[in-house]
Amino acid sequence: MTSTVNRTWQDDILPSLCGLIEIPALSPGFDPQWEQTGALAKAIEHVKSWLAARRIEGAELDVVQLPGRSPVLLLDVPATPGGEDSGTVLLYGHLDKQPPLGGWSDGLGPWQPVLRDDRLYGRGSADDGYSGYAATAALEAVRGCGGEHARAIVLLETGEESGSPDLPAYLDHLEQRLGDVTFVVCLDSGGNDYDRLWLTTSLRGLAQVGVTVTVLDTAQHSGLASGAVPSSFRVLRSLLDRIEDAATGEILLPELSVPIPRNRRHEAEQTVASAPGSIRGAFPLAPGVRPVSDDEVELLLNTSWRPTLSVIGADGFPTPDKAGNVLRTSSTLALSFRLPPTADAAKAVAAVERALRTDVPYQARVELTDMEHADGWNAPDLAPWLERGLDTVSQDVFGAPWRGAGLGGSIPFMGLLGERYPDAQFLVTGALGPDSNAHVPDEWLHLPHARRVTAAVAHLLDAHARA
Repeated sequence: MTSTVNRTWQDDILPSLCGLIEIPALSPGFDPQWEQTGALAKAIEHVKSWLAARRIEGAELDVVQLPGRSPVLLLDVPATPGGEDSGTVLLYGHLDKQPPLGGWSDGLGPWQPVLRDDRLYGRGSADDGYSGYAATAALEAVRGCGGEHARAIVLLETGEESGSPDLPAYLDHLEQRLGDVTFVVCLDSGGNDYDRLWLTTSLRGLAQVGVTVTVLDTAQHSGLASGAVPSSFRVLRSLLDRIEDAATGEILLPELSVPIPRNRRHEAEQTVASAPGSIRGAFPLAPGVRPVSDDEVELLLNTSWRPTLSVIGADGFPTPDKAGNVLRTSSTLALSFRLPPTADAAKAVAAVERALRTDVPYQARVELTDMEHADGWNAPDLAPWLERGLDTVSQDVFGAPWRGAGLGGSIPFMGLLGERYPDAQFLVTGALGPDSNAHVPDEWLHLPHARRVTAAVAHLLDAHARA
């Protein structure tokens, strides 16, 4: 199995993945003209051509596109003999990408695949261009090595980096085709090192709000107006103090918090014990800056089970070199909330709205825009067959015990699937590591780890069919 997977990666996957990196397939949220740009369609066609050339017996290949929505690529592979009664395995990934950003190292660039030792650099290499290739290679390895797998559908969407806004419509549209989903494999995640298989056991939800505070119809001389007219930024700052303790970062609205389950706290302790220093060392803090806590368990829980607020954008502020002595008319901030996996995102965003709109100081005008929210996800307990399979691949493929950990990011698809298929088992994993640089410059894929993850998925597909 391992040698088959390694050969497929070297001879077939790597050349095509390099071609995919070259396509600037920005997610719709970053390219409003994506239909005219055509890059998402080009990415779909690129991977579709590779899948068609695999010639998997009985497989069907389709591009599904609902009106006004970004497309989905489906590879539908029939079950092997013996796996027909095991339901459907859904293997998920995405082809859309984050913006390129500046600051890439010398010799590297977002749309330039560069292979250095065991690292493949380029935007979309690790997040998440490799996933469709790895899922297909795992299925091929099972079939080529005498194993079994249930009917399998590889689903590659093109809107994940924008919050997967179109996926609910596609799940409704494809419900009958997907059938009885009993096993979900998501390859859009990773872990705290490259030494073992990491399972993502929870994902935070999210909420986003744009808030504008307006105090003037026209800007005024700050020397004349300040002291009589309230600063729009001061009003906005006081509203944020209702939501977050600025000294600690603690979120003050109870609707955004949940009790941390005992098993997830224990899991965090195991994670830190298995990979000490990986949490503190995951982020390039500026010289002299300390993390929020010196306790790595608390840091991990902060990033997986506690709510946070980040200001991710601002408007109404001139750059410092162009700032005059002017009291501005308004201040706008883009607020991004990460929510605990089991928090109700709709109730959370409603609580944020109340905090921002109620009893506004000086009766300043508050406008809220771009309000979005999505629930998180908490994995069900492992079925015996999956736990045995994980133990086996840990020994045979990785030579180290597998570990589970909560992930601070969000994959809305998992929450949707968890609600729709409550009896399914979930394998949320992937090749991302703590320094893979997803979303930022110098994104790279750890090729040996990607190959091991592919082999592990192949073994677990077989275990599922034989359960």
